[in-house]
Amino acid sequence: MEKSHENVKAFGWAARDTSGVLSPFNFSRRVTGEKDVQFKVMYCGICHSDLHQLKNEWTNSIYPMVPGHEVVGVVTEVGSKVEKFKTGDKVGVGCLVGSCRKCENCDNDLENYCRDQIMTYNGVYTDGIPTYGGYSDIMVTNEHYVVHWPENLPMEAAPLLCAGITTYSPLRYYGLDKPGMHIGVVGLGGLGHMAVKFAKAFGTKVTVISTSVSKKDEAIDRLGADSFLVSRDPDQMQGAAGSLDGIIDTVSAIHPLLPLINLLKTNGKLVMVGAPEKPLELPVFPLLLGRKLVAGSAIGGVKETQEMVDFAAKHNITPDVEVVPMDYVNTALERLLKSDVKYRFVLDIGNTLNKN
Repeated sequence: MEKSHENVKAFGWAARDTSGVLSPFNFSRRVTGEKDVQFKVMYCGICHSDLHQLKNEWTNSIYPMVPGHEVVGVVTEVGSKVEKFKTGDKVGVGCLVGSCRKCENCDNDLENYCRDQIMTYNGVYTDGIPTYGGYSDIMVTNEHYVVHWPENLPMEAAPLLCAGITTYSPLRYYGLDKPGMHIGVVGLGGLGHMAVKFAKAFGTKVTVISTSVSKKDEAIDRLGADSFLVSRDPDQMQGAAGSLDGIIDTVSAIHPLLPLINLLKTNGKLVMVGAPEKPLELPVFPLLLGRKLVAGSAIGGVKETQEMVDFAAKHNITPDVEVVPMDYVNTALERLLKSDVKYRFVLDIGNTLNKN
């Protein structure tokens, strides 16, 4: 059948300005190219970074903006040269829809560190067309940036594609995935609860570190952490000094690093995955005296993202989500701002995105 070369009509919800308020939006996707996968969006997670982007808090927002980079759906069309996918497949798209494919990072499956990476939304394709995310009915994406979604993994587990890979990747890369290790997780939100689940699945002992003693029961009873530290309690923190092989720090607020560094064993690693808006103070002496490392990590490449969802399916790891209809999105964003969700909102796009 002769394919139309007109752009594909799409529908979603978009913000038009820095108020960040979303409303229905008609737009176009490109026609499915020879290496493209077109899919019907079923579920899309609401990430905390959506809030920052919607309100232009990172000063790079492009309006109108259709957010969403934790996207799961079902393939409706594939290009003539697509090799990995067929119509009817369940698929996922995370934070990236493009990269240069030529640099050292891309050659090593680290598209997430490519200088020319193209973000799933609030980005720009090489032809100057803006990218629109998963708060929409369909997506068209180059197959290289699409992952197979395992059959036994619920599609509403979409936040694995950002919160999941953001915590899985540093545990793997920094060698904090060995059974018997003792891993700390700072902050118990969308990222933190995934860090706990992955670290436990790797066979490590997990301590949750939080400013809020009220989170102790959910950390231990609900998520299976082995112990809990109140970071504002000097006695507790001193009692645990030198006990951790590594820490995944998910907190995006300004917070002191010294108490965390003191929790590390010799050769311990503090890995930052949260992004505080202002520089943090880094004391050097404690690093020297224990050959300790402070590091960072951002999402993961496509290959590692596939590895992560396969691991999640094998070990029955899913994010704790509250599934909401599309027209609830502005309320969900207001609640997210107050941390009033355990632990991630997911939009039921497939059943509730109405064009009327």
